[in-house]
Amino acid sequence: MSDSITVTVKLFAAYQDAYGLPELTLDLPRGATVEMVRDRLLDDRPELAQWRDVTRFGVNLQFVESDTALQAGDEVVLIPPVSGG
Repeated sequence: MSDSITVTVKLFAAYQDAYGLPELTLDLPRGATVEMVRDRLLDDRPELAQWRDVTRFGVNLQFVESDTALQAGDEVVLIPPVSGG
């Protein structure tokens, strides 16, 4: 059994702007949470820190809490507040 999992992270709004990509593939330790995904992206792109406490999370098209554990193959969505109309 592997000690890591691979997930797809869909990027929107500020996250997509910071990375210039619509999605990323991340290798994470088994037992990783969606919060750990967010923190890893913020470590890579410190300009996203302003969104740390207001980002919502989704896994496989369901809104989830930050402490939700991930499984291999999950699709993670980070949703910062979106303005406009």
